[in-house]
Amino acid sequence: MWSERGAQQTTHGGRTADVVIVGAGLMGLSTARALAERSAGRILVLERDVVGAGATGKSSGVLRCHYGHPVLAHLAWKSLETFRRAEEILGDDVGYRSAGYLVGVGPDNLEALRANIRMLQELGIDTRFVAPEEARGLWPHMDVGDFAGFAYEPLGGYADPVLTAQAYARRAREAGVRIVQGCAVDRILLSPDGSRAVGVESPALGRVYAPVIVAAAGVWTGVLARTAGIAVPVRAQREQLLLIDPGLPLGPVPVYSDLVNLQYGRPEGSGRLLVGNSDHSRPEFVDPDHYRGGVDDHYVQEAVEKFMRRFPSLGRARLVTGYSGAYEVTPDYNPVMGPSPVEGLYLCAGFSGHGFKLTPAVGELMASCILEGHSGDPAVDLSLFRLSRFEEGDLLVSLHPYRGAGQLR
Repeated sequence: MWSERGAQQTTHGGRTADVVIVGAGLMGLSTARALAERSAGRILVLERDVVGAGATGKSSGVLRCHYGHPVLAHLAWKSLETFRRAEEILGDDVGYRSAGYLVGVGPDNLEALRANIRMLQELGIDTRFVAPEEARGLWPHMDVGDFAGFAYEPLGGYADPVLTAQAYARRAREAGVRIVQGCAVDRILLSPDGSRAVGVESPALGRVYAPVIVAAAGVWTGVLARTAGIAVPVRAQREQLLLIDPGLPLGPVPVYSDLVNLQYGRPEGSGRLLVGNSDHSRPEFVDPDHYRGGVDDHYVQEAVEKFMRRFPSLGRARLVTGYSGAYEVTPDYNPVMGPSPVEGLYLCAGFSGHGFKLTPAVGELMASCILEGHSGDPAVDLSLFRLSRFEEGDLLVSLHPYRGAGQLR
């Protein structure tokens, strides 16, 4: 396997590998592990910071299968099995908690909700319709008066993204993957005619030559891809999250997605609630290297007002802290996965805030794509995630979209 000491030297003085993956977030690590366990050769992961330092480390960690497109729902359901059996499959506890997942809509979205539930059930996903009265039993402090109905997934819930990243990193290393942290990549190296990727260049390692390069650099993927002459429409969208102390013991409550107030929340092991935003009508695009990591006063006021409208009996609730992260968003808020126009260069980015729950399946999909040229799953048409869909105007969107700004993609 690849090592700094034992790597081959080329005639150009550079090191070699069989696969170089740029980015040690969840997607890069999941892909590395899947490739290594399929004996794909010398695999090198280069990370500009530390494992899980990007969007991975700031993810809310929600697990749900409620998507409006069957392929995304299938990938989430397939991935959930790994989260549920993480100690067996990954050898580590990744913090999975089957709290359940509850998504509620108003009257204008009730038909779409029922259509999505039917679609998910046809895929074999454990979900069902729940009337507001029953939802109140699942979330005793929730005001359900303006909801028309809910979908409920008993196996949904949450897990810890940092623990998950570390689990994948450990499994990848055990399979022979070399992960180099603090190793930014400046550019992708191309053949003389520019038709194929031949390696990467890094200030820390110099040139590393490989026939396969995977760009899984999150919000920085677009910058990296431009060095190979490819435009990948990934932008950093700042999102703010709050940690709220409810002021009293809640008992077991599910993760909730409120598509009336456009807010979501999940329980923390501490008894607190992590509360986030589902309103993307006014996206704040930022420089991923320079944006405010705290929360804004006006956002806090608006978010707290939404929260108190939904949970009026939690009068003693208080804000503990807040932070901001950056989604890596594409024009349709869905990822780009698969080969790029440059031979040997593969893309795995643009998960738009909902990639965590897809992590296990994405790694397997990318490994199959690289080694076999297809998704490896007859239920997944890899072309849906092609980069060219943006130029073609053939966006990947929900079959049963919810009206309003907050959508479950």
